[in-house]
Amino acid sequence: MRVVLATDAGHPGRTNEDFGGAVPAGLVLVDGAGGIAGAGEHCHHGVAWYASRLGGALLGMLSTDRSLRAVLAEGIVQVTDIHRDTCDVTHPSSPHAAVAMLRFSGDLVEHLVLGDAVAVVGRVRGEPLVAHDRREVVIARSYERRLVGVAEGSGEYRQLLAELRGHRNNPGGFWVAKDDPQVVDEAVTGSCPAGEVTIAALLSNGASRLVDTFGLTDWAGLLRLLDGDGPAEIIRRVREAEARHGVATDDATVVGRSAPGRPGDAR
Repeated sequence: MRVVLATDAGHPGRTNEDFGGAVPAGLVLVDGAGGIAGAGEHCHHGVAWYASRLGGALLGMLSTDRSLRAVLAEGIVQVTDIHRDTCDVTHPSSPHAAVAMLRFSGDLVEHLVLGDAVAVVGRVRGEPLVAHDRREVVIARSYERRLVGVAEGSGEYRQLLAELRGHRNNPGGFWVAKDDPQVVDEAVTGSCPAGEVTIAALLSNGASRLVDTFGLTDWAGLLRLLDGDGPAEIIRRVREAEARHGVATDDATVVGRSAPGRPGDAR
């Protein structure tokens, strides 16, 4: 098998708040939610710290026999307990993140997605299996329209952002990893037979926009690009499209793994 990974900070001089990693049992991606004004007042560790701690905890538990939901719940508890006594972990602006996992366990390839990260599994026959949760995107778009023409930093601007954040981890809203392990009940999960899998990948929303924002390829095309040119090429094309369309950049991460025995595995 072959594991590949590439990541790129969306803003020069600012910490990359994505985490990507792999162990023999599977892959983990954590996309930390950054750019929240005043977040440092509630947690002095920061988003990158949260993402890397959670990602490391999840990688360490992938080989257990617990469900992926149970693994994520335990990871959230472990990281929250580390800074519960020093930070306001329940505050809406405290660190939180989208999470995606793939586990290669015997005869199955299992996936879990919470938030706006993406898991893509290429199969011998048919279209790729794509696991993503569009709830945050749908809700955020309605606020993006309302924010047009509103002065950044104004009272109305802050109020709209507060309303948007009020949908986080609430019924009818969208769900991310933060301090409450019960959010795992909202995760998108599933599996497919390992023998059908050719290649699999996890992408942060800064990388998946090659497909779901810019429409420059489909998911099958993205997997072909990953297998042929590697994850850095996916990110390069995203950056090129962002510049062309005048779209703000975001941290972008891709981590992938080919199935055992494929011709390219020795690379």
